[in-house]
Amino acid sequence: MKKLNIIYEDNHIIVVEKPVNIPSQGDKTGDIDMLTLIKQHIKEKYNKPGDVYLGLVHRLDRPVGGIMVFAKTSKAAARLSEQVRVKDFKKKYLVIVDGKMDNEIGSLEDYLLKNERLNMSKVVKEGTKNAKLAKLDYEVLKYYEEINLSVLKVNLHTGRHHQIRVQLSHEGHSIYGDQKYGTRGRGKQICLWAYEIAIIHPTTKETMKFNVLPEKIGSWKILEDINL
Repeated sequence: MKKLNIIYEDNHIIVVEKPVNIPSQGDKTGDIDMLTLIKQHIKEKYNKPGDVYLGLVHRLDRPVGGIMVFAKTSKAAARLSEQVRVKDFKKKYLVIVDGKMDNEIGSLEDYLLKNERLNMSKVVKEGTKNAKLAKLDYEVLKYYEEINLSVLKVNLHTGRHHQIRVQLSHEGHSIYGDQKYGTRGRGKQICLWAYEIAIIHPTTKETMKFNVLPEKIGSWKILEDINL
């Protein structure tokens, strides 16, 4: 079994690092996924017979790594899902993008339409049928002129399909290594990482914040110059 990096665990939730290229849940590929891995961990750690309950509260795209929270009870799942709905479930990402942003700090607001057949989304006009509002804020941590890449911190306000990838690409600053929406870094790993989640604990009501940074190798080596 693949070793899990467990950041936090109690009777109600488990917070883990999702490695890149592992699905959040089972898909048509049949590859091992996070739900299955964590269920195996719970089964073995607590010597549980039969099926283990584990609630998927949110997802990360398969090529994206970073922090995820799973619910160990149906009550925790319902309460965390409600936090997602009312936007009390806060998610922040690190991203390396092509080019220099016009502003050091900014917001993006677009309407996105998902194409189920292609599993892609695109920016469309407001009022387009089935389009959903997508909002995020960003802050430029550093611009590297010699390689024309910027490191951003992104604060997600809505959780739309491929949202960060689509919105940044639409702005002309596609994510380095994005094979679907990108212009640079073909064959590289996508430089999008979920580094922070803040939640209200489903039973104690305590506000909890969890962080995990990508390993400073490959394209992420440039994080060595940045204090996070």
